[in-house]
Amino acid sequence: MSSSTTPTTPSTLDASPGEGRIRTEVQGPLLLIGIDRAAKRNGFTPAMMQALAEAYTRLDDDPDLRVGVLHAIGEHFTAGLDLPSFAPLMQRGERAMADGLVDPLNLGRPGYRRRTKPMVVAVKGITYTLGIELMLAADIVVAADDCRFSQLEVQRGIMATGGATLRMAERAGLGNALLHLLTADVFDSAEALRLHFVQRVVPAGSELDEALRIAQAIAQQAPLAVVATRLNALQAVEQGPMAAADEFESTQQRLANSADAAEGVLSFQQKRAARFSGR
Repeated sequence: MSSSTTPTTPSTLDASPGEGRIRTEVQGPLLLIGIDRAAKRNGFTPAMMQALAEAYTRLDDDPDLRVGVLHAIGEHFTAGLDLPSFAPLMQRGERAMADGLVDPLNLGRPGYRRRTKPMVVAVKGITYTLGIELMLAADIVVAADDCRFSQLEVQRGIMATGGATLRMAERAGLGNALLHLLTADVFDSAEALRLHFVQRVVPAGSELDEALRIAQAIAQQAPLAVVATRLNALQAVEQGPMAAADEFESTQQRLANSADAAEGVLSFQQKRAARFSGR
């Protein structure tokens, strides 16, 4: 990781050092979100899940932010949930995140908001359980070539409930999904790419730079059009292509009447880069 991309501004989460934290850093229109509990392979505590939801909510609510970049401090993305700290919540059927926040898993669960702005993820090293579910819930994933993936909940006597059972099958087909869900095996970046769990594999150490490059390219486009395009593609996956197609005319009319659409036409005519305002 280059020094220019190292997060320097942690979130306001007040937690003991052992509970870990989520760091945030603004780089122009980008919000970098860093998982920071390297001594425990970035295993997630309830406090970290709450802070992650707060960071995702900040991305959606700040009009100056256009794209999120999720990454991790240290050698690994995350070993998943810190089960000793989460087990009491699971046993009581309670959630780790407060209602009203954007759900990083983007499952549309009652009480939580769904993310509207794009999220690019850089994964590396150990990327287990929750780590896979966070990347599948994002939009574009850049993986280091040293990644080790495993959805090993069945090895711990529980079930993956962060989206793996839904999205693995949707991306890779039921047989491929069950191969990894039911055996709790460890697979590499090449297999993740084959199964469409990640979109790009790069040499270890360059994954964050590549994720930032992609995020910057997205941020240069018209924000309203980016959000509308992302939501329509997601609707096609979740509700079917005809439901998404039904939104074409009304969405296009709304976008065509925006200041950004006018700027798009003017910049084309003047042969210059567009200066989009998100209005």
